[in-house]
Amino acid sequence: MDAGDLKIFQAVAREGSISKAAIVLNYVQSNVTTRIRQLEAQLQVPLFHRSNRGMLLTPAGENLLGYADRILELLDEAEQAAQEGSPPSGNLRLGSIETAASRFLTPLLAEYCACYPEVRYSLVTGGTHELNQRVIVHELHGALVYGPVEHAKLKYMKIYDDELVLIVKPGEHDMSALLNRPMLFFEVGCSHRTQAEDFLKTQGVHSLNVMEYGTLDTIINGVTAGLGVSLLPRSSVVQAASRGEVQIVSLPDPYSRLEVGFVYAHGEHISNALQALVEIMTVPEQ
Repeated sequence: MDAGDLKIFQAVAREGSISKAAIVLNYVQSNVTTRIRQLEAQLQVPLFHRSNRGMLLTPAGENLLGYADRILELLDEAEQAAQEGSPPSGNLRLGSIETAASRFLTPLLAEYCACYPEVRYSLVTGGTHELNQRVIVHELHGALVYGPVEHAKLKYMKIYDDELVLIVKPGEHDMSALLNRPMLFFEVGCSHRTQAEDFLKTQGVHSLNVMEYGTLDTIINGVTAGLGVSLLPRSSVVQAASRGEVQIVSLPDPYSRLEVGFVYAHGEHISNALQALVEIMTVPEQ
């Protein structure tokens, strides 16, 4: 078993199929199949359940994936450490809560790429809990999340403050009726849910009716159509409000407090690419 085997195994586990892994790796599909079979023969244990729906990890495969992630990450760190002093390069896997991706991270990455064209970055969006876990298991090098975050395996730095606001359909003013409408969130585990529940209790509402929506645009469109209301950062909805698509209602302190920060693995070597990004993030605005 070598690093190449582990890289192929990791790709199949992540993609859930031989064909998708072959595309990601730019390998011939038959080569990926052969290498997985050889790895299973070497370890004398099946690593995947095979079905028409794809490749699912067996318990043995799940155990191996944890080690594969750590080993490949260490190899990447070793390569980066050997190149210390050279311009940032290599891969940078990033995550972000959706509300911060367009408002903050996209313009910052434009600046970053202009300075460090040798870095190849990828970006995924998700909820704070999911992104934290993906950084912990080294699927991501870092992520923008709602904070503060306290975890032994994560280093957290505050990036900016925002304000949590209620958005409603324009022209609606009956607060009691609005707060009993469905609450449109990205996911049931959304970081705002506890904050929303605490606020609603102060208004005499003790049951939160959550509707899951996939993107910021669909949430705003849902509110505009009168399907419900939502709690979102002011920075992510101010343009929609200026266009008359939604109406913003301010929340009382402390329910309006919102903080966004950046997390990355604690106590490990930071690549040049990640260090450069952290430095750009922490430069104060002029």
